[in-house]
Amino acid sequence: MNSSSKAITGIGSALVDILLQESDAFLKSCNAPKGGMTLVDSERIAEILQKSGKEYETVAGGSACNTIVGAGRLGGNARFIGKRGRDELGDIFEGSLKKSNVEPFLAQTDSPTGRVLSVITPDAQRTMFTFLGAASEAQAEEIGPDMFSGTAIVHIEGYLLFNKPLIEKALQSAQQAGAKVSLDLAAFTVVEANKEILDELVDEYVDILIANEDEARAFTGMDDEQQTLAALRKHAEYAVLKLGKRGSFIAHGSEVVRNEIMGDGSAIDTTGAGDLWASGFLYGLAKGYALETCGKLGSACGYEVCQVIGATIPDAGWERIRKFIP
Repeated sequence: MNSSSKAITGIGSALVDILLQESDAFLKSCNAPKGGMTLVDSERIAEILQKSGKEYETVAGGSACNTIVGAGRLGGNARFIGKRGRDELGDIFEGSLKKSNVEPFLAQTDSPTGRVLSVITPDAQRTMFTFLGAASEAQAEEIGPDMFSGTAIVHIEGYLLFNKPLIEKALQSAQQAGAKVSLDLAAFTVVEANKEILDELVDEYVDILIANEDEARAFTGMDDEQQTLAALRKHAEYAVLKLGKRGSFIAHGSEVVRNEIMGDGSAIDTTGAGDLWASGFLYGLAKGYALETCGKLGSACGYEVCQVIGATIPDAGWERIRKFIP
């Protein structure tokens, strides 16, 4: 990793998270694959909320955004590229980035700011209903070279695969800037829907490939974790396989590091767990830390976010995480 370039720049959908705790029976009635992500319109989100009738929480979110906010909270040089609406939710979103030490590069449109309804079941699993709104209007020409100056790692969320011109421009720009490209596969439903172009893009541009078990299975066709990790390693310089309560693997060259989870594996809500794991891991990688330290930082971030509803770790949690920084 280039020690003179420390910034981590994220590209993704600028979304506001709506967090709803509900039963498995309720989720089943919504006809969505548990743990997956379904693209919907804003009316569908309103319909589900009305059907539930329960109180919900609203916070800034989006996969790459969660990761970059985490990097900023760790003290890293962090930037986020996305598109918001000229509305109150957009103001809230941008304000939350600045408060988290993240430099925003946000194009604007008259369309409403995007949002994600996360239905959280008693097992702490989250199932997402996504209305992209303004984020769906993000265009390749809105990405400029100035956004990547001094960047060590460009982190891209897999959801951008639904906007092929945009993700191709992001990948090309990151590569031209000399940055490492990190791709989080986002959700198994995303992988399944974009398998045709995913192999080619990963092999040509991606240096750091991050996947959980379901995403890795959809991408590699493997079930055994060692075979899956070996398959991921063929596609990228760094391969990450997240195993939930069983920890994670990080592979780089001939080195393979197994990371145990923090605590006893209990969780209140897994929203943002993978995103925040990536915060710690990528922050450590940009700093040039050993893979074991990067993994510990990732595990600490993933653990802390699972102890709260939503993807926002409180200040006390960040204080505990920083103890793992050398």
